Amino acid sequence: MLVADLMQKDVKSIAPDASVRELVTTLADQRVSGLPVVGTSGRVMGVVSATDVLQASSEKDDAVAQARFLEHTMVKEIMTPNAHVIDPGADVLEAAKYMLYTETRRLFVEDQGSLVGVISQTDIAHALGSGRI
Repeated sequence: MLVADLMQKDVKSIAPDASVRELVTTLADQRVSGLPVVGTSGRVMGVVSATDVLQASSEKDDAVAQARFLEHTMVKEIMTPNAHVIDPGADVLEAAKYMLYTETRRLFVEDQGSLVGVISQTDIAHALGSGRI
């Protein structure tokens, strides 16, 4: 089975120059804990999570500093660069091994340099449990 057969195709992303406030709103609206950071070319530049926001904001001592952080800090300043990506034609078991060895919960799927999906450990476990793999 290929990654393309299991991946989620409706992937929300965020631009590197979006504010942290926009990020927090998007995370809450989408009910996700992280998003790929995608540049204008469509390529995944990194990944940003709620944990990144919490870590960066914990360094702010007062409400004014917190508000400034939310409004004036860009996603690219707190993201983890070089997100893990995989090709849609890769075998699902290859993806599972890659996640295991890199201690990654999800891989962003890029086709010819553009984000086309995401596959997670949960997707693979569900497919195993339902006998699809």
